[in-house]
Amino acid sequence: MALAAAALVACNPTFNWREVPVGNAGVIALLPCKPDRATRQLPLGTEAVAVDMAGCKAGGATFAVAHASASDAAQAESWIRAWRAATLQQLAGAPVEEAPSKLPRASASPAPLRLDTRGPAPGGQSGAAHVLWFAQQRPDGVAIYQATVVGSPSSAEALQTFFEGLRLP
Repeated sequence: MALAAAALVACNPTFNWREVPVGNAGVIALLPCKPDRATRQLPLGTEAVAVDMAGCKAGGATFAVAHASASDAAQAESWIRAWRAATLQQLAGAPVEEAPSKLPRASASPAPLRLDTRGPAPGGQSGAAHVLWFAQQRPDGVAIYQATVVGSPSSAEALQTFFEGLRLP
């Protein structure tokens, strides 16, 4: 019986990567587990914005992608600035590194931006926080996204797999 249980655990990998569509704008995220989904109102600047989210926990970290639809590039830029400011406030003074990022088919304005910290994660969780904001021009406006890993994944490759697994149509 113990041998059968050990075999079952061996067949159940910590990171079971799968392609997951997020929002209605066509982005595909690579998540390490079956995601939970939610829509909630997020205060971005002076507006409450409907944000679609998909995320899950695996290997000691939470992986999530959120999506909102802006009417134009100026609104998208404003919302991403507000999202970034709220994230920095949640990090409560943890050392933060920010840098421009690249993502195939992402808009140049607002440009992709990556934030990484090794200090306390949002909500007081131990480990790190890694966030990528990006946008894509759509015929009906601008889709904006926040891809996040909170905590320290047990696999060194998990961060790279998650962020490189983001695909825009």
